[in-house]
Amino acid sequence: MAHLLHIDASIRGEHSVSRRLTARAVEGWRAAHPGGTVTYRDLGRHPLPHFDEAGGLARMVPAEQHTPAQAASWALTAQLIGEIREADTIVLGLPLYNFGVPSTVKAWVDHLIAPGLSTDPATGTGLLGGRDFVVIASRGGGYGEGTPREGWDHAQSWLPHGISMTGLEPRFITAELTLAEVQPAMAELIPQAAESLTAAQRAIDALWTPAHALA
Repeated sequence: MAHLLHIDASIRGEHSVSRRLTARAVEGWRAAHPGGTVTYRDLGRHPLPHFDEAGGLARMVPAEQHTPAQAASWALTAQLIGEIREADTIVLGLPLYNFGVPSTVKAWVDHLIAPGLSTDPATGTGLLGGRDFVVIASRGGGYGEGTPREGWDHAQSWLPHGISMTGLEPRFITAELTLAEVQPAMAELIPQAAESLTAAQRAIDALWTPAHALA
């Protein structure tokens, strides 16, 4: 049975563009996979613990030597990797915060780098490959070629590298200029924002069709 892992990370609640777009993607996936199941994780509302001195070294210490804090951290890592192992498809909403990924997404990625669970310690081979990993990114401003802040989006450039050891390979759909309607200084960019959003919606709607799902 097909299974999807749906992850949101925005802290903007009902005002979030990335949340609306991931919901649209999941709706399309469900339509293409009747009977498919979905696991949902909300990093914006229920953030994962960041690595700290007490538990973070669990990945470098044999399990039999774990302190209670390290054992708890390792158990959470195993749970998160288990969610990926169960999924054929992953949909991640990725808003751009201060030119990078939300810290909650960084914490999620940190937990996924685990020798023996997501990587083969002998060969360095990733163990989570072969899944469709769709990242739906939202950016308040414009960071494309020729813009004043070209290259300032460090989230989309970092994530493929950050996750690479696991074998996961993200593909991106991006909506930008999402703040144009609420920032007076960006009012002249509202038409371009609408075009970007429409293009992202079309790309999402083309992700899965019943015919594709049965192929």
